Amino acid sequence: MTGKAPALDAERGSIELLERASELSVLGAALDRVRKSSHGQIVLLGGEAGAGKTSLLRRFREDCAQDVRILSGGCEPLFTPHPLGPLLAVAEDVGGELDSVVESGVMPHEVVSALVRELRAHAPTVFVLEDVHWADEATLDVLRLLALRIENVPALVVATYRDDELERAQPLRTVLGELATAPSAERLKLALLSPDAVAELAAPYAADAGELYRKTGGNPFFVAEVLAARADEIPETVRDAVFARASRLSADAKRLLEAVAIVPSHTEPWLLEALAGDAIVALDECLSSGMLNAEVEGLAFRHELARLAVDESIAPSRKTALHRQALASLAAASGRHHDLARLAHHAEAAGDEEAVLRYAPEAAAGAAKLGAHREAVAQYERALRAGNGLSPDERAHLLEQCAASCLVTDQYDKGIDALQQALALRRVSGDVLGEGDAQRRLSEFLWCPGRTDESEQLAREAVAVLERLPAGPELGMAYANLATVLSAATRTDEAIAWGTRAIELAKQLGETSAAIHALVTVAACEEDYEKLKPTVTRALDAGLTGQASRAYAVLAGSAVQTHRNSVAREAVEIGSAFCSERGIELSGLYLRAHRARLELHEGNWTEAADAAAWVLRTPRTSTTPRILALAVIGLLRARRGDPAPREPLDEAWALAEPTGELERLGVVAAALAEVAWLEGDAEGVDSATRFAFELALERRSGWMVGELGAWRRRAGLPADAGESATGPYALLLDGRPLEAAAQWKELGCPYEAALALGDADEDEPLREALEEMQRLDAPVPAALIARRLRERGVRGVPRGPRAATQRNPGGLTPREHEVLTLVAEGMRNAEIAARLVVSERTVDHHVAAVFRKLDVCTRADAAATAVRLGVVAQDR
Repeated sequence: MTGKAPALDAERGSIELLERASELSVLGAALDRVRKSSHGQIVLLGGEAGAGKTSLLRRFREDCAQDVRILSGGCEPLFTPHPLGPLLAVAEDVGGELDSVVESGVMPHEVVSALVRELRAHAPTVFVLEDVHWADEATLDVLRLLALRIENVPALVVATYRDDELERAQPLRTVLGELATAPSAERLKLALLSPDAVAELAAPYAADAGELYRKTGGNPFFVAEVLAARADEIPETVRDAVFARASRLSADAKRLLEAVAIVPSHTEPWLLEALAGDAIVALDECLSSGMLNAEVEGLAFRHELARLAVDESIAPSRKTALHRQALASLAAASGRHHDLARLAHHAEAAGDEEAVLRYAPEAAAGAAKLGAHREAVAQYERALRAGNGLSPDERAHLLEQCAASCLVTDQYDKGIDALQQALALRRVSGDVLGEGDAQRRLSEFLWCPGRTDESEQLAREAVAVLERLPAGPELGMAYANLATVLSAATRTDEAIAWGTRAIELAKQLGETSAAIHALVTVAACEEDYEKLKPTVTRALDAGLTGQASRAYAVLAGSAVQTHRNSVAREAVEIGSAFCSERGIELSGLYLRAHRARLELHEGNWTEAADAAAWVLRTPRTSTTPRILALAVIGLLRARRGDPAPREPLDEAWALAEPTGELERLGVVAAALAEVAWLEGDAEGVDSATRFAFELALERRSGWMVGELGAWRRRAGLPADAGESATGPYALLLDGRPLEAAAQWKELGCPYEAALALGDADEDEPLREALEEMQRLDAPVPAALIARRLRERGVRGVPRGPRAATQRNPGGLTPREHEVLTLVAEGMRNAEIAARLVVSERTVDHHVAAVFRKLDVCTRADAAATAVRLGVVAQDR
């Protein structure tokens, strides 16, 4: 065995760090790289509860403490954690600017700027964030933003998390997905102990090693608890093991454990005295037994699993009394950090509804201010559960505030339910202004999930209700919202008319929010990017982050749709950073979907697949981002010749069709038409485009008329667009493919340019189209163009591997090269399939082809051969 620490102490419960040498080596090597280069590293340390993450880091800190500054913060297992909770202690410890910034309650990106300056001033630093599966959104935003800047920060950042709880920690899953491809980030999984290691630990205690391993599964914490309990029989569960160990303690010690157990994370000494009373005399007994640890922040259980076991065993009346005492003590304490989330937690556990209503809404508002909107939603929900005695207006206000944070985080089911309740309450109380405003808010919510008819009906009802009252900001927002709903339905003239009314009313009232909302909608309808850009700036100057994020998303989406790639790129890059810094998930999701389409247009297909896969991995209620991402995946599969290109498109159509909106239908119809054309199915092109083409003509949507018309023309179908088509599509429909190709090249759309050249009747344009399709790794359209050339009698048309394949040292196709790169990174086939958004069977096929071409039998041999041939870099 290697990497050992002192032997297990049965009373205190310390355990040997068996089988941890490789993990310590990885951490040590990462720190050495930071020391030598001053470039930062991030290690994401995962493992199941009890795997020994904290013990591993404790040893690592001991090993490197002499010449490295160590900062450490831990996330608390509160149902609704305090925003930036783990950074509060870190900031207070280092003081200075970081302390001032965190204390002032600023947004995560401002915290990161101060943190980066702090880390640069004291190099090297090991910065540990423990238990980020419990982290609030603001803390996760700090981790994500720090990762983007870590290359220039002389620090090793280690974040630990329970990988067996990721299904319940969706925000963390999203962050891990984003960091997966970061060059300075490394994933490290802490495995459980082997049967040999368990046997070595069990030997001094005459325990049945086989039975011990069978019941514990090699979980280090469970093993330690069983051995420390010295029970006659090996307990079946961690809970039983903790109870067996605690049963040996005195009555006072058990009461003290209960006092510590009701306070998540740690209990300050002064608070413990208030909770434990006379039982405080048993503190040394609890410490010497190993049940509790004395830490800088206070007393804590050795592991959260032990705390939960004791907490669950406390009699209900005793637990309520302890929470009441904790609430009273914390509320009376004078301290610089009055933790509202902690107070709300104990208030709810104590059944004190008045205290919940005092603390939870304030905690929610503070969380929303920091961009931790999911925590805000949870706090509002906590207040609503305790708000049985609230008046209709008071309850409606809480529901509307909850819905506002639901909108930012794309929690539409919750938001819709909250607003429906609020609307009913406004009507009960006779609040006509509140009723109209609630209708407008609900209309806004209903659009994203595709409930478009209900959305428009409520938008019009809101206008009708509010027009009965003196004109105010609520009416301006109702006009602006109706304009947005009509714009999405491509009823452009109506949308511009209502948007103009909103702008005029906003000017009269001196109201900014409605004006910006309407200006964005009108500018998008008019495809006026010069008007859209300053509107974004105006929203930023006014501090209207929600409006600014929407403006970025609308600008990006409109520019992508009309192939204004440079405009779209700027909006996507700046807008995505803006949303990420402020925790605005909804607009960030739209921007990621627009990025996928932009990368597709620019010929960056791997990046397009990554962006689309990110959207599809992120479960949300909004349908438009998913529709756009599915369309990208379907097109990539069709062009590359991957199996099942229609599966994502069928799902996209099922989401788009009920809305009746061209904005959602047209993208899918065009993708289905391309797939049918690539398959030589003219009837399929017709069925895919007929309805959407007529709708586009009716709504005078020039780009969509042109795109759908181009596919119909290629399939030999009627495509009379009159004067409706715009852009290069108008040239295509007018029979001028070479001019269209030139415009597509100027716009930076190589695939569309190659398609246009492929529509020509001359040999040279067709040859150029073939070369471009091969460069893009689009074998299916390349084969169609090659067949046309051969039918024209052109000689020398390649039938074998594409040029990119011939240039590859291993004879791999670009897709096989991509798969090999991921194999070399240690990814399994299922992980590769998820990354590339293809079936696992498809990946099996690609991996088999790679093995055959490289003449290898194992993944390790494939990776080694790839490095030797220069197919992948040595540092992988």
